Amino acid sequence: MTVSKPVVVVKLGSSSVTEEGGAVNRAVIASICGQVAALVAEGRRVVVVSSGAIAAGWATLNVDRPAPSDPAVLQAVSAVGQPRIVGVWIDELAVHGLTAGQVLLAPLDFVHRRQYLHARRTLDHLLDLGVVPVINENDAVADEEIRFGDNDRLAALVAHLVGAERLVLLTDTAGLLTADPKEVAGASLIEEVVEIDHQLELRARGPGSPVGSGGMASKLAAAKIATWSGVETVIAEASRPGVLASSLAGTPGVGTVFRARPRVVPARKLWIAFALTSAGTVVVDDGARRALVEGGRSLLAAGVVEVRGTFEPDDAVEVQDADGRVVAKGLVRWPSGRAAEWVGRRSDQLPDGLAREVIHRDDMVVLGD
Repeated sequence: MTVSKPVVVVKLGSSSVTEEGGAVNRAVIASICGQVAALVAEGRRVVVVSSGAIAAGWATLNVDRPAPSDPAVLQAVSAVGQPRIVGVWIDELAVHGLTAGQVLLAPLDFVHRRQYLHARRTLDHLLDLGVVPVINENDAVADEEIRFGDNDRLAALVAHLVGAERLVLLTDTAGLLTADPKEVAGASLIEEVVEIDHQLELRARGPGSPVGSGGMASKLAAAKIATWSGVETVIAEASRPGVLASSLAGTPGVGTVFRARPRVVPARKLWIAFALTSAGTVVVDDGARRALVEGGRSLLAAGVVEVRGTFEPDDAVEVQDADGRVVAKGLVRWPSGRAAEWVGRRSDQLPDGLAREVIHRDDMVVLGD
């Protein structure tokens, strides 16, 4: 039986692949391509997720005014920048005898199961052919938000899609720091994170965090997706010499390592938790929260105190406790329009035609403890 070669997903943000004015930073891409070639020579397969299309497009147009904020204009600009970004990847990988293949993905590729499996097959075939896929979101035609959290979330979903052994998020900072060094003197690198808990997420979004300069909240969210799917993740500095080899070797001080969870979330539940957009919110009482988190039970109407948003059966909804914490996410079985008929009621009080569970445990992922 043929043993598949391990896969590494490498993501570079816009700040790494473009210069201050938006022009493509060929030197950085050339360095990473050399490192990718070394990994391939060692017997690994590599997938690259590259940002920078919008910045490169605006620089190419050479418009003497600030970059636009209108999503429709950004989509148009990305169509100009994307071929320039991928062209540099193609040229620099070719220096090492490697072939690049451009793959553009959109949110719907992770929402619809058939498209999800089709994307997986495409990437598997490219890797089997010895191609290095260079992935970006299909910004020019995406009908939702222009980015997957600066492509961090996209990279994490891709890592799961291809069954990667490691996800390396390369940025312009050394990794996850204790605080923003611009605001807090003596901020230091956090070298290892065993579990991404609620407090860490709050600190990454709070004052004095490195969010402003490095988009660390986005990377932390991506690391959570990846580690929940069993993929160890490293956040490291793109400009560090030999950063890919060092990240894979576990060299001390090379970025922040996020350990994969010992219990991996099944593919379908990972898809529910992180790929589907929430259509609404169901607020539960403390008894229901304990039943979900500690007992692994289905959510019943008796434990629901409030419903927010508009949703239909099989839409994804978040489950919040009384303090506003998201404790779970799942596929709801009832429409929000009938909320007044079932909120807080016992199962024997429900009207005919409604399922006994608001969200069945098989369709739910517990996210909080």
